[in-house]
Amino acid sequence: MQLTRRTMMASAAAVAGAMPTAGITQKARGPFAADWGSLTSQYTPPEWFRDAKFGIWAHWSAQCVPEAGDWYARDMYIQGTRAYKHHLEHYGHPSDVGFMEMENRWKAEHWDPARLLDLYKRAGAKYFVALANHHDNFDTYDSTYHRWNSVRVGPKRDIIGTWAKLARERGLRFGVSNHSAHAWHWYQPAYGYDPEGAKQGVRYDAFRLTKADGKGKWWKGLDPQMLYTGRSMVMPDGITSIAEANRWHEANDRKWTETAPVNNPGFVRNWSLRCRELIDKYQPDLIYFDNFGLPLEQAGLDMAAYYYNSNMIRNGGRLEAVLNAKELPAEHRAGLIEDVERGAKPDISPTVWQTDTCIGKWHYDRDLYNRDGYKSAQTIVHTLCDVVSKNGNLLLSVPVRGDGTIDEKEERIVEAVAAWMERNGSAIYGTRPWRAYGEGPTQIKTGMFAEAGPKSPFGARDIRYAQADGAVHAYVLGWPDDGVVRLTRLGTATPTGRGTVERVTLAGDAGPLRFTRTADTLEVTLPAGRRDPIGVALVIRGTGLTA
Repeated sequence: MQLTRRTMMASAAAVAGAMPTAGITQKARGPFAADWGSLTSQYTPPEWFRDAKFGIWAHWSAQCVPEAGDWYARDMYIQGTRAYKHHLEHYGHPSDVGFMEMENRWKAEHWDPARLLDLYKRAGAKYFVALANHHDNFDTYDSTYHRWNSVRVGPKRDIIGTWAKLARERGLRFGVSNHSAHAWHWYQPAYGYDPEGAKQGVRYDAFRLTKADGKGKWWKGLDPQMLYTGRSMVMPDGITSIAEANRWHEANDRKWTETAPVNNPGFVRNWSLRCRELIDKYQPDLIYFDNFGLPLEQAGLDMAAYYYNSNMIRNGGRLEAVLNAKELPAEHRAGLIEDVERGAKPDISPTVWQTDTCIGKWHYDRDLYNRDGYKSAQTIVHTLCDVVSKNGNLLLSVPVRGDGTIDEKEERIVEAVAAWMERNGSAIYGTRPWRAYGEGPTQIKTGMFAEAGPKSPFGARDIRYAQADGAVHAYVLGWPDDGVVRLTRLGTATPTGRGTVERVTLAGDAGPLRFTRTADTLEVTLPAGRRDPIGVALVIRGTGLTA
C-alpha cells in the first residue's frame, strides 16, 4: 500500500470514529474554570502534600517485562536501538511480534502489593503513586472506554484499584501518573519499517493489523488500532538508511508536543473519557501528568478544572488535590505543583514543587542491575534533603519487574533509606524553608534531567536547612572526620544567624549535644555512637531563630 497523507488521515479518522465518545462526565460544579487565570488565582497546595515531603512511585507496566529499560514500546520499532536488537533476539521481528504481544505477556504473577506498600511506608513515604498508563497507551485499571487495559489483557487485574485500596488502608495518600497524552505521536514508529537489512521496507505490525485479524487469537474482539492510536504521523516510504530514519523520527514523531492531533480528534475525546473515569473511580489525591504544561491544549485545562472541582466536592469544600506537570512558565506555576524530572532547583522556590527520580531506569532494566548501576540510599537521602530545603518534595520510583517483584538490591536500598528515616525522619516531615537553603562547597546542576548520577555529589561540609515549630533543622550530608559539624549560616555575625541558640539535639533524641557558637559558626560535636556515613539531622532550638 503506497502511503500518502490522504491514507494517513483516513486511517486516523477511522480510529477516531471507532473511539467511544458518549457519556463524557459532565463538568463538576465548583469555583475552578478551565483556564489558567482561574487555576493560578485560586489554587493553594494542600497542607498534606507540603508536610509529606517523600513519596514512592510504582512506574510499572508491560514495558518492564523485557527488562530492557525505558521507552521499549517505541524503541523496539526503531532499527539499530538497544530495544530493537533485544526484541529481535528474544521475541522476533516487530513486523511479526509487536508490542501488543508484550501487553499480554505481562502477568504480574508474583505481585504482592501489600508487602511492597509495607516496605515503602517503613521507608518513610507519606504518599504512593502508581502508573495508570504510559505512552504505550495501555490502561492499568478497569477502563470502560479503553479495552486495552489490565483487567482485559495481561495481569487480568485492576492494578490501580488494588494499589489504591491497600495504600489508603496504610494511611498513605494515593496518586496516579498519566502519560498517555503523548501516545498519538510517540507510538507512530510502530507503523514504520526497517530501512536496512533483510526485511527492508516491511511495515511493522501496527500498519497492517485490524480488529478482524484477532479472530481465533488471544486478542479476539480487540482492535490493535485503538492501542497503537492509528496512522497520524507515519514514516514515509523510500527511506533506506538507519541514519535517515532516525533523522525523520527526531523531526516528526519524537518531538515532545502538547498540542492536540489535528487529524485525530477522537484520540483527545477518548483520552478525556479515560482520564475523567480515572478520577471518578479512584479519586486520587495526586495526578502526575507527564507533560510540559497541561496536555492536549484545552482538554488539559478542562481536566485540571474538573479534577479540582470534583476533589472539593468529595472533601466538603476543601481542595486536597495535587496536580503535577513539568516545564511550567513562571506565570502558570501557582496553578498546580511543578515537577522537575530527575533535577533540582538552584534555591528556595517561592512555589511548592516536586522532583521525581528513580533508583534506576523508569522501566526495569536488567543490565543496570547487573552492573550495579542503582542509586545508593545515600544519594536518595541527600536528594531528599536538598529538595526539602528548597520547598520541594521527592517522588522516588522503585522499578518493578514484570512479575510484580522488586529485586534484592532494590530491597536493600529501600531498607537503608528506611533505617535513616526511622532515626531522622521527624526532622523532614512538616518542615518549611528557612532563611537560606544551605551551605557547603558542592555545586550541583539544576533544572530538568540535571541529576549527577548514582553517586551522591555531597559531603559532610554540605548542609541543608529547613524549619518547623520554631526550630532550625540542619541536614548534614555526611559524617565529618573529626565528628564536629560546622554550621556557618548560624554564626552570630552572619546575616542568617539572627537569634540565640539554646539547645541542639539529634532528630528524635532529647539528649543535648555539646556546641560552641562564635561570630562565624555554630560548631556541634556529634556522638560517635551515632556515626552514619549518610549523615544526620540536627534540631536547633532557641529564640528568634526562625522569625
